[in-house]
Formats: sequence, structure tokens, C-alpha cells
Amino acid sequence: MPDKLFKVNREEYMLPGNRSCQGCGLSLAYRYLLKALRENTILTIPASCLTVLHGLYPTTSVAIPCLNCTFPSTAASASGIVAGLNALNRTDITVVAVAGDGGTYDIGIQALSGAAERGTDFIFVCYDNEAYMNTGTQRSSATPMGALTTTTPILTKQQNKKDMLKIMEAHDLPYLASTSAAFPLDLYDKFVRAKRIKGTRYIEISAPCPPGWIYPPKDTVKIGRLAVETGIFVLFEIEDGKFRFTGRSKTLVEKGSRLPVINYLERQGRFRKMSIEQLTQLQKWVDTKWNEYVRRAE
Repeated sequence: MPDKLFKVNREEYMLPGNRSCQGCGLSLAYRYLLKALRENTILTIPASCLTVLHGLYPTTSVAIPCLNCTFPSTAASASGIVAGLNALNRTDITVVAVAGDGGTYDIGIQALSGAAERGTDFIFVCYDNEAYMNTGTQRSSATPMGALTTTTPILTKQQNKKDMLKIMEAHDLPYLASTSAAFPLDLYDKFVRAKRIKGTRYIEISAPCPPGWIYPPKDTVKIGRLAVETGIFVLFEIEDGKFRFTGRSKTLVEKGSRLPVINYLERQGRFRKMSIEQLTQLQKWVDTKWNEYVRRAE
């Protein structure tokens, strides 16, 4: 058993009996990020899969205070909580905004960019399941090329995924990271580090979704690991402008053993209509981004 497992907080803040889907990658990630953040935390979340997980008022499956807000206002809501805590001279509480890719890449980007430009002191978390899963798997700008969604049901999505991490890096944040539900210790370490830093911090989590990505619920960790093994999702962090690979991605760079993206795509029904041309384009896009990261790490 890895030594790091003994460093993980034993307290549970996500209680049994929540309303997430079977095999939900978000629920796995959420359990570990809450363990890392601990008690002195206030959450704010928009309408999303996470709202469903939290449960219906007056009951909840999460033992951390949480404010529900409208879809586009997650970062604005967090900014308001920070202002209120400052007025009360409470500097011991971490404010955390958690939204999906729709609430971050698309609908929530305006409030997030404004707060990041001001350097508002909170952690913004985007759990990326690559579509609007809570409302029926509609395409978002995080959906990868070649994926079927209910709004791209015939030709699949024709565009590559928006590079939200690059957009957030342009705000000169003190800390930015990408992590995965399939690598909980990597995720845990990054939230522990982010909690100790002041200013706007941004963390993106790859959160596999069995009904939306169309694979058996038992394969969530396997799919999440393949995303990293193929380089379509990369584990890294940028602190004060310095880039570094972490976890499995760091090992892949050292050994040069990254797998082709087909190994990841072929296990998901959402890519069943993907053309050979799209597969070639996606592999080239992944290779280009991977090589950019490798050059930055040198």
C-alpha cells in the first residue's frame, strides 16, 4: 500500500446514500477533494449533477456548508461569500466554487474571468464530464471532437475541445492544476496545496460519466486512467508560472510510453460514429498539446 494513503484525512464529508449515478466519476473526485479541504470550508454550486448529488432540501448527503446559486453565477456567488467573510474578519475559511464544464467553459466563464482578474481569494473547481450531463448530455465546448451527444446526434461534434486551462492561465493565477477522479491521491495532494495558497486558484478534474460517455459503470476508473495514459487528459500543475507534470503523466514523460488515443476512444459508445479523419485529427491535436507540455517542463 502506498505511504501516501496514510496521509489522507480519514474523516468523511460525503455521506452514504447520495443521488449520483452508479459509477459517477464526480462522486469519487468529490469525496477526496472534500477530505483535502476539511471542515473550514464553504461551498457554492450551480444547477448541475453536483446539485443532484447534494440532495433535496431539507436533507443533504454532504457535511460541508453549501450555497446553491444560478447557472452563470458560481464565481460571483463565491466572490460574495469571500466579501462577507472579509467583512466579518474571518480569514480561516476557504471558499470553494464547484461547477461542471457547462457552468465553467460556457455559461459561467464571464463571472469566473472577472473574479480571476480581481484575484478574488477562492478555489474554483471545474469537474469536466465533457457535456451537459444533468440535462440529458447536450454538447458543451468541453466535448471532444467525434463525440455523440443529444445535440450532435448525427455528425458528432466537429470541433476540438476548448483549452480552458490555457484561458485561466492567461489570468496569471498563483495556482492552476489538472487532475483526475481516477487518480485520487494526485487529486488530494493538489487540493491540499491549493488550500494553502491565497488568490484565485483553478483546478480542473476529469470526471468520467457512464451514461453520457456510454460505458459500463464498473469501468469508470479504467476509462479515467486511459484518458491519462493516452495523453488526452494530462496531470499537471502550474504554481507561480512554473509548469510541472505530476503523477502518472510525469511517469509517461520519463518513460515515453504514452498509448494511442484509440485505446481510450474504443471503450466508449459516444465515439461509435467517429470517422477515421476525425480520429487522425484528434490524435494529432493530442500529440501537439502533449509536446507543448513536454517543452514547457524542460
